[in-house]
Amino acid sequence: MRYEVTHTTRYVYAEPVTVCQNLAHLLPRVCPRQMWLSHELAIHPEPASVLRRIDYFGNPMTLFSIQEPHRSLTVVSHGKVEVDAIERLDSGGGPAWEQVRDQLAADKSRELVPLEFTLDSPLVRRTPELAEFAGLFFMAGRPIVEAVKATAEYIFREFTFDNTTTTISTPLEQVLRQRRGVCQDFSHLMIGAMRSVGLSARYVSGYLMTQPPPGQSRLQGADASHAWVGFYVQSLGWVDVDPTNNMWVSDQHIAIAWGRDFGDVSPLQGVILGGQQQGVSVAVDVVPMTSDAPASAT
Repeated sequence: MRYEVTHTTRYVYAEPVTVCQNLAHLLPRVCPRQMWLSHELAIHPEPASVLRRIDYFGNPMTLFSIQEPHRSLTVVSHGKVEVDAIERLDSGGGPAWEQVRDQLAADKSRELVPLEFTLDSPLVRRTPELAEFAGLFFMAGRPIVEAVKATAEYIFREFTFDNTTTTISTPLEQVLRQRRGVCQDFSHLMIGAMRSVGLSARYVSGYLMTQPPPGQSRLQGADASHAWVGFYVQSLGWVDVDPTNNMWVSDQHIAIAWGRDFGDVSPLQGVILGGQQQGVSVAVDVVPMTSDAPASAT
C-alpha cells in the first residue's frame, strides 16, 4: 500500500509569543516494513534555527526555534509512504511467556534494548494492580502470542474509546478502574501490564489509514496520531499489536517513532515565552495513493 500522509498542528495564542523552543517527532522512521518516498516539514512562522537529529531510540527528531513575536504556530508534516503487508501470526504461536521473561532476565549480551523496555518509565510504572490485570491473560505455560492477543481482545471489548475522560497524565490505575480512554491510554495500560510481569513492551506512535477499504469498518483513532504496542520475543523479534482496534498491526498502520511511553515520542512539544491561554487543533489525513501515482525517493 502507498499512502499520502498529512499531519497539521496549529496553535493559536491569546497574547503574542515572543520566543518558542520546540521538539517534533514528525519525521518518518525507516522500518523494515515501510519506506518513505518523500517528506517535507513546513513551519510557520519560519524558524530562526532548525536542527535535525536522531534520538536515543533511533527516531528522527526536529528541534526548531522561533524568535519573533507571533500569535499562531502552524506545523504541517506531509509525505508519501509505501507500507508492506505483514505476515499473519499464529495466535497460538511462540514460546510460553515465562520462557520469554526468563530469557530476557538472563540476557547478558550487549544488546540491552529489549531489557530496557521491561523497566519503569515516567508514564508507565509497574504496579501490583497492573500485574494482577496481566494475570488474567498470562497464565502458566500460555504461549506469549496467545496471551498478548487475549489482552488486546479484552481491552477492545471491555474498555470504551472516549476522548473526554483522560489526559496524557491520567494514572493507569484510573484508566483501569473507569475502563475508558483513548489509544494512548490503552497502549500504556497494555505496556504496563506486560512490564509488570517481566516482559518487554514499547510504545509505538504513528498513523492509521483515514478511510477504510470497502466493506471494512473505520478504525478507532484514524483522525489523529495513533498508538499501539510492540513486544519482544527472542525467536520472533519485535511484534506489534493494536489493542484499541484488537488487531495485529497491518499495512493500515504507519509507524513514526517508538519509545518507552508517549513522553518519548510526543509529535510536538516545547516551551513558550508569553502567549497566555492557547488553543490547539490537530488534523491527520492518511489517504491511499492510486497505483499509477508517480513517486520518487528523496
